[in-house]
Amino acid sequence: MTQSPHIMDTASSPYRVHLCFKCSGGTEYYCVSCPCDLCPQCKENHVKDLQTIDHDVVSHRDKINYIPTQEICVRHPSHVYKKYCEPCQVPVCFHCRKHRTHRQLDVKTAYKTKRQQHRGTIHTIRSEALFYRPVLLTGIKADVKTCHTEFSPLQSEMLTKAQTLKDLIDYVVYDLLNNVLCYFDFKHRCKKQKIEMIRHIIRLRRYEHRYVQPAFTFSALQFLSFTKTALPQIHLTLHTSQLSMTESLNKEDVMESLSAIQITERGNRRVGNQCLLKLTSGAELHQSLTLTGVDYCYHISCVTSDRVWVSDGSYLTLTDTTGVPLHRVKDSDNDYIGSHTVNSESELIYIDWNSNINKLSKDMKTTTTFIDTTDSTWDPVCVYWSPSTGDLLVGMHNDRTETGKVTRYNQSGQLTQTIQYHNTGRGLYGDPIYITENNNGDVVVSDKIDYVSGAVVVTERGGRHRFSYTGHPSGSGLWPHGICTDALSHILVGDGKTKTVQMINKDGRFLSYLLTKSQEMGKPWGLRYDVNTHRLWVGSEYNNKKVCVYRYITRQDALTDENRPRPDGDTMSSSTPAV
Repeated sequence: MTQSPHIMDTASSPYRVHLCFKCSGGTEYYCVSCPCDLCPQCKENHVKDLQTIDHDVVSHRDKINYIPTQEICVRHPSHVYKKYCEPCQVPVCFHCRKHRTHRQLDVKTAYKTKRQQHRGTIHTIRSEALFYRPVLLTGIKADVKTCHTEFSPLQSEMLTKAQTLKDLIDYVVYDLLNNVLCYFDFKHRCKKQKIEMIRHIIRLRRYEHRYVQPAFTFSALQFLSFTKTALPQIHLTLHTSQLSMTESLNKEDVMESLSAIQITERGNRRVGNQCLLKLTSGAELHQSLTLTGVDYCYHISCVTSDRVWVSDGSYLTLTDTTGVPLHRVKDSDNDYIGSHTVNSESELIYIDWNSNINKLSKDMKTTTTFIDTTDSTWDPVCVYWSPSTGDLLVGMHNDRTETGKVTRYNQSGQLTQTIQYHNTGRGLYGDPIYITENNNGDVVVSDKIDYVSGAVVVTERGGRHRFSYTGHPSGSGLWPHGICTDALSHILVGDGKTKTVQMINKDGRFLSYLLTKSQEMGKPWGLRYDVNTHRLWVGSEYNNKKVCVYRYITRQDALTDENRPRPDGDTMSSSTPAV
């Protein structure tokens, strides 16, 4: 009988040893989504890879549904813990009278509930925090070197000039010692950031490691106690303070040189997507969904990485990756347009038949009017919620004048901006049917001129026109449909003329035909980019009931390699704790 290459079975032992699916190393984890066995190193790469970033990876203890053993009560040694006191967050036995009036859960139920609650935090640490932190650490190390390089010649020049000030030598030396300390302070702060970042990475690894201890003697009570004390200390903000120096000094004399040295805070240190992501050689089909009860797919709004709202001209339908409808909204105006969006609270914002803009609560039980349209001459056509500002962008159309405009509303529903005219005074839009926002704040609109032509109109956040894209440089024209932007600030637009999805850069230059009709597509219409998994959802007009999910962006190879060289020349040690 043929034996699996990943299971070792020897004649001298009745046991079977599972080996890692990728490298045949010792396995400690199991991917439920694949499924496959993984060693600690391959598991870390598995949860960072964008192709498998949303996979459910558990320890082998979870796979076999490990049940913790009973434990003795420290206050009543003749009894075992049976309950868990929710208000006090401690396990109790039958004789712990102090907690009898409190709300109690079965200790095993509490254990499983806590693990489920923290699963999202662990996934974020695994797939995002541990991926971003080394990049931030690299920037901090570079600042340390920059500090030394930029301050050394300045320090030398100041010392030279100080020698010429004989009458004030004592004063100059005193000033030098006190003011140049800012160099040491800058260097110290950079090194402090470096040390804090390294310690934070270690704390993240230790926390995640404690969460999935491979040892089968793991205590549920230890876990519950650990999450109570350790979890509030874990902060997943992906940036730290960035230090900078002024570029020039006034060098008329030593005193002016000293007084010109300044160290300023310059916002937050963030990881640029250009350092983390790159384009693949072409779009790869990740998943194809057949939607039940949906005729077409004109627009898509992502709720989570596996749940989206889809409009087909009749209904707004919430569906998951199985294609099964979870909820429907009937009173929406969603013919061929981007009439809905989702905010940070997972609430659906959509245009209804009365041209009002409604908000559907996350639990889908309450509908409220967010913006009551009182001006009958202007009808809202498309909406987009801005993750960066929390504003709502609304594309509007005037049937009488056949012109359009973009309005901006704050989180209270108050009008704060209107974008309507070109810099020269002429109108910017004809009929804005889809709207989105780029990473630099540009407002990007899919503007329909008539039923065979149109343009992508881009303005700055302040409203100044930047450019209008009218199609491939060959002159084939453009009939724009769904539109979105990605993490690298590319603009993606579905074209009804060429039946393609075209990619242009943030300045309007054509880059490529990302998708064509041959790639399981009819006429690509609805587009939405998922910022969490970096995947593109595409709906078609003619390919009924079909939504395709594509991958065309991946993470930088050097950052997903477990044995990548460190900036200081070292490599990841094999003794690094498993995460």
